[in-house]
Amino acid sequence: MTDRHTAPQPGATPQETPRETPSADGLRLEHRGAIAVLTIDNPPANTWHEGSLKALADHLDALAAEPQPPALVITGAGDKFFSAGADLKRFTEGKATALEMATRFGRAFETLSAYPGVTIAAINGYAMGGGLECALACDIRIAERQAQLALPEAKVGLLPCAGGTQHLPWLVGEGWAKRMILCGERIDAERALTIGLVEELVDAGQAFASALELAERSTGQSPQALDRCKRLIMNARDHGLPHGYRMERELFMELFDTAAPGEGIGAFLDKRPPRWREDPTPGAGDDSRDGDQA
Repeated sequence: MTDRHTAPQPGATPQETPRETPSADGLRLEHRGAIAVLTIDNPPANTWHEGSLKALADHLDALAAEPQPPALVITGAGDKFFSAGADLKRFTEGKATALEMATRFGRAFETLSAYPGVTIAAINGYAMGGGLECALACDIRIAERQAQLALPEAKVGLLPCAGGTQHLPWLVGEGWAKRMILCGERIDAERALTIGLVEELVDAGQAFASALELAERSTGQSPQALDRCKRLIMNARDHGLPHGYRMERELFMELFDTAAPGEGIGAFLDKRPPRWREDPTPGAGDDSRDGDQA
């Protein structure tokens, strides 16, 4: 392990020694007091495979079942890759293998997104494809300056199938999501900070320590409150655009059961400030003014 993993870190008392669960599936789990650390360790590029994806989902289920689920930091082994995503050779083995991989990715990262504790991605290098989708499924992302981020699946005739098309627009807006997904644009960490893809930019070698510090802060919050806050924040994502469009129209028409449209439009057409606090009667100011437009 690198120095950033072995140095004393927040979340452990002086008497505590970090406890690591050895793993042969490319994923290491370590406990540091009220913080859990998952390290993607599958050289040379920390790619995901069926074993590591299953291990991620299993670890998350176990951590979530604890009376007080720990804060979770995810990082990549070494100093070059957070994760380069999936091994593309697996997708040349036919549709059945592709379905298996897509299902594993979806299960793992959906479980990560729904995890009740705070999750932080310490992006210490390249985060490409499924690697970036892992970071997108976390609550917070901290990137080192040398990091590069992309969702390049369409360049090889695929598409992001582990939440990338869903999470990215929420974070960066539709325009930048389309640039990255439809145009295959790779961005550096500074640009990622500018567009809101990451929440913090740090020097090389500092993402893990910064993530641990932030995770330690979160452990001072009520776990019950954190769980509910996360669910509330994510609630808007549970309803797609058709639901949102319908709700817009419904609430728009509800306004006509109040005095607001009559007073607001009447004030606009009369070129006066609206009298919101004078409780005008519904329909006031609705006389015809042909030719006027807002």
